[in-house]
Amino acid sequence: MRRPDLTLGQGPAPSRARGAAPPRRPGTERLGGGLALALGLLALLVAWLAQHRLGLVPCALCLLERWPYRVLAVLGLAALVVPSRAGRLVLLLCAAPLLAALLLSATHVGVEQGWWPDPLPQCTAPTWHGGSIAERLASMPLRPVKPCDSPTRLVAWLPVSMATLDFLYALLSSLLILWAARRSA
Repeated sequence: MRRPDLTLGQGPAPSRARGAAPPRRPGTERLGGGLALALGLLALLVAWLAQHRLGLVPCALCLLERWPYRVLAVLGLAALVVPSRAGRLVLLLCAAPLLAALLLSATHVGVEQGWWPDPLPQCTAPTWHGGSIAERLASMPLRPVKPCDSPTRLVAWLPVSMATLDFLYALLSSLLILWAARRSA
């Protein structure tokens, strides 16, 4: 016996091929844009709190690692305000700053672990060659310089540096943005 069709005249529901992307849901690029904006701003907020509220001194690589999240936040905002089709393209462009965040944080972890030397000249402690004490004091930086190979830990008893946490955050953010981009495709 044949079952009645309950689709109200729309015909049978099409079946999806195995492994195919889920059907595009209207407005999901807005979800991805909001997600990119929130992820970028959250990373910047944590860095600001660690520096200004917890008193942690960032090194040159730490400061450089903040730029991809600034770009991600701007792209997320752009994905929210542009038309739907362009929003999907902007959402795909979010892969670039996330890849940069992954590469920068992996470089920083490698420096902390001693796998390779500091890539930036600002990452080393200042050295002075001769001169009087007054000349040395005059040439000192206004803020203390933190070497990049000295790990900064948010929790003293947990052996995970902020650079490692940044790598994990960038990896998780990349997966979330890819998920959102796939839903909007």
